[in-house]
Amino acid sequence: MYTALSILQAAACLVPASAKLLGHPKMQKAAAHFGIPWHHYRLIGVAELAAAAGILAGLWWHPLGVAAAAGMVLLLTGALITHRRALDSAKEMAPALLTLAITLAYLAIALTSWSVTHA
Repeated sequence: MYTALSILQAAACLVPASAKLLGHPKMQKAAAHFGIPWHHYRLIGVAELAAAAGILAGLWWHPLGVAAAAGMVLLLTGALITHRRALDSAKEMAPALLTLAITLAYLAIALTSWSVTHA
């Protein structure tokens, strides 16, 4: 279960990261909608890419995966605040909410499985 959730979590980070880093028009439109300069918005993609790498590395070293997921919780919280400030609908916030749910599930399983093996 942990491995499958790690892969799902990494994918949930990689999809938006690649769209931002490749300059997908939808991401450029989102940056403008939020009032974030494009070069700053692309840095979010770098953070998402780093999180994906950290989560996959967490398959071998749990603390790194947990740290990466904790960083994603902060990033996604910021995303939800940004959506809220932009008066976005629940539908527009859904990807961030879904990714947050996956991230929290990953953290719960990662912390539980790590504490069980290190008790």
